Amino acid sequence: MEKRKLGNGGLSVSALGLGCMGLTFGYGPATDEKEAIELIRNAYDSGITFFDTAEAYSQGGNETLLGKALQPFRDKVVIATKFGFKEGDSSKGTDSRPERIRQVAENSLRYLKTDCIDLFYQHRVDPNVPIEDVAGTIQQLKQEGKIKHWGLSEAGAQTIRKAHAIEPLAALQSEYSLFFREPEDEIIPTLEELGIGFVPFSPLGKGFLTGNINEQTAFDPTDFRNKLPRFSEENRKANQSLVDLVKTIATEKNATPAQVALSWLLAQKPFIVPIPGTTKLHRLQENVGAVAVTLTDKDLATIQQALAHIQIIGERYPEALRSMVGK
Repeated sequence: MEKRKLGNGGLSVSALGLGCMGLTFGYGPATDEKEAIELIRNAYDSGITFFDTAEAYSQGGNETLLGKALQPFRDKVVIATKFGFKEGDSSKGTDSRPERIRQVAENSLRYLKTDCIDLFYQHRVDPNVPIEDVAGTIQQLKQEGKIKHWGLSEAGAQTIRKAHAIEPLAALQSEYSLFFREPEDEIIPTLEELGIGFVPFSPLGKGFLTGNINEQTAFDPTDFRNKLPRFSEENRKANQSLVDLVKTIATEKNATPAQVALSWLLAQKPFIVPIPGTTKLHRLQENVGAVAVTLTDKDLATIQQALAHIQIIGERYPEALRSMVGK
């Protein structure tokens, strides 16, 4: 698989990464450990060298799983993890105090069975801790050899600029897909100007862009999509026109809707590296196949034109979570 650079600090990763959250957290019951390890190793065998986890995904459980799976080829992959929530629990609010960042770093090193974290993100901006203090702590951890690169997640342009001025960022991880295009307004131009990579999470619109979700879909009771306004029954129905567009392009390309959605992202900028997650081997292989799907300038123009007439209905987060985004 082709490689892409995240930031100007020499971090090179596969054009597609693997988001590991859903293996233990967020989308219903955790995947069987043996199956999860098989999936992660299959991803590596398929050319993926970039794996994403976080303390907040099962309070270290996800990191432990990933560390175990990647152990045989740890030196050949890039592992990204995150700090920034109280007690590693996203429902308890943010906590990026310097001592907490250090504690999470030590925990993550242990869980991941590694002596250095390749990419350490602040999971959400903490309004109670100046970003300058966060960047200063990261500087120290770098000097101590505990992390190599750092990044932010769901941060606003002003915070990105402040953080980058103190300690250059390798990447921003935020939601971006055909289903959520807000980063195009200010975030992507800022990243391009500063030479920072962009790692879109939920590049398949939390599954919506695969074409396998409609208003009749019933999610597991523990699936967090049950709480998202955009995934209400009426909004899923209202937003089907976007899926229809992706399906039409997919048919023309002899590809799947998911492959078109990922290919579209890869075509936006050379510093974009999507991290689709999955718990199924056949979906993993489908996602990897997106790298071979080429959208022509004409295809991209057709999509752009159609998008201008499609209005996405529903907020992506409930009110309580929206306050933590874009600061």
